[in-house]
Amino acid sequence: MSTVHPTAPVSFEFFPPNTPVGSEKLTTVVAELAAAKPEFFSVTYGAGGSTREKTLATVKQIAALGHEAAPHLSCVGSTQAGISEILETYRAQGIRRLVALRGDLPSGMATAGEFRYANELIEFIRRTQGDDWFIEVAAYPEYHPQQRYAKRDLEYFAAKVKAGADSAITQFFFNPDAYFHFVDEVRKLGVGVPIVPGVMPFHNFANIARISARDGIDIPRWVALKMEGYLDDTASIRAFGLDVVTRLCERLLAGGAPGLHFYTLNQSTLVLELCRRLHLGPV
Repeated sequence: MSTVHPTAPVSFEFFPPNTPVGSEKLTTVVAELAAAKPEFFSVTYGAGGSTREKTLATVKQIAALGHEAAPHLSCVGSTQAGISEILETYRAQGIRRLVALRGDLPSGMATAGEFRYANELIEFIRRTQGDDWFIEVAAYPEYHPQQRYAKRDLEYFAAKVKAGADSAITQFFFNPDAYFHFVDEVRKLGVGVPIVPGVMPFHNFANIARISARDGIDIPRWVALKMEGYLDDTASIRAFGLDVVTRLCERLLAGGAPGLHFYTLNQSTLVLELCRRLHLGPV
């Protein structure tokens, strides 16, 4: 395996644990992943802020271990006062990095609140907080699943950057050409910020296939058929999945991707193995 951009930064994403056991396990996972010297750990945020307190607790947990944490912050269903309160809470914890998202309305909520799109959230943060925050935004190389027109999706992304985003993290994908095409297209629109590929290891093929089908993410047919052919052979699924994702990451880094953001699903084994194979960090 050839060395590929050994200095490329990495970051890792978690979801807030639902139980004390999950929280205890996350402490161990953070310590294990810290061996890769990540730039930051991000923490997801449920629809309409449904995991707000758990997200805050997880961010505090990561920060207490000496690492930079970046909470996700979604704005749909929120008010300006509510967003300001959340930002002040994070500020008090020394947090200065955010992943700003539109998010989804929780089931049963009829109104979108005072924000419709992520660019409005970013504009609000910049207007009221200045440059105090490093703001990440989402990008969709295969386009947002709710968007029918590729051109419009590119324009929406450019609007988020124009509003004040510092960097972007993509939805996961398995076709590197989709990423390179997306980057080329938004560069034509004047977008100059780093666009970091989001990488999903094959933790569980059935779950990833379900999410991919829901969100319009293409799993190459040859990969899907081979995965399905392994049936319950977990060792072969793991080995093949690692090979597929390793090759994906090699192509991305060789093609100029500014780093990699791994969707860990609160697990360390596969991600650490990928970092070792790619010679990322001192693992």
